[in-house]
Amino acid sequence: MKAVLLNGFGGIDVLKVGEAEKPAPKENEVLIRVAATSINRPDLVQREGKYPPPPGDSEILGLEVAGVIEQLGSKVTGWKVGDRVMTLVGGGGYAEYAVAYAEHLMPIPANMSFEQAACVCESYITAFLNVFMIGGLQDGETAIFHGGGGGVNTAAIQLSNALTPNSKYIVTVAPDKEAKVKELGASLTVNFREVSDFSDMVKEFTNKKGVNLILDHVGAKYLSPNMNSLAYAGRLVIIGVTSGIKAELNLALMMVKRQQIIGSVLRSRPVSEKGEIVKEFTGRALPKFADGSIVPIIYKVFPIDEIAEAHKTMEEDRHFGKIVLRIADL
Repeated sequence: MKAVLLNGFGGIDVLKVGEAEKPAPKENEVLIRVAATSINRPDLVQREGKYPPPPGDSEILGLEVAGVIEQLGSKVTGWKVGDRVMTLVGGGGYAEYAVAYAEHLMPIPANMSFEQAACVCESYITAFLNVFMIGGLQDGETAIFHGGGGGVNTAAIQLSNALTPNSKYIVTVAPDKEAKVKELGASLTVNFREVSDFSDMVKEFTNKKGVNLILDHVGAKYLSPNMNSLAYAGRLVIIGVTSGIKAELNLALMMVKRQQIIGSVLRSRPVSEKGEIVKEFTGRALPKFADGSIVPIIYKVFPIDEIAEAHKTMEEDRHFGKIVLRIADL
């Protein structure tokens, strides 16, 4: 089968399109003929040799796919060959065929294309898990979403619009993406290139109350302003550490304000746990895609042969929303 392969680890020059062995589904898996996948930040880190796949998962890049079921494992029920599906995968998305656990599958709503469906599983499930299931955002609360314009950030905004319409959210964003973030509905935007400590702006916006939730992928650099921006019983959910892993923490302030710091990753969770997350997402969030309340934001669709340019686009942070990789026309 056609697939994106790695010629060692490093920059975009290690990416090449070649032939790989077609995978076979285990008894609780399905084989999917892939129409599209998407580019996610962890793909770049894995390409650099710093984020290996979980044991047993494919070494091929790609954390989500959209396509058609080609074959069922012997113990799979509730699905049939030909079903249009989207799903998380532990690896293997950048290929013509991929295997996925049946409990991680979701049906693609009739109104969605394969390219749109390829955007859903990694970014929207990550946002849903951390903003709602872990972060517990309630309607009417205020949140900070860091990294305006990225896949998880735009997903968090769209999900909040749909599920907690009375919530307010502050977004840290580069100046060239500020207008689009405001169009999505951000209550306040902060230019992170000019403002490193946003806590004073947050206090002014919230009348010194602070925010109830922060979704952060930056890590060390933002720990102090994050904690200073949290309200009493506020929750800081850390899903990335792009600025580093070590920072000082005022434990006394955290204790007095009863604040919580929660670390979270999706890829390495057990299969059954991911299944429960997908089940919750399917019940609560997927209907918002089916009725058109949420439409995935696609920056650009690249053919598989332009994989290097797709990675370069993400590296240079040119995108707003998701970067999609078309594998085949189905």
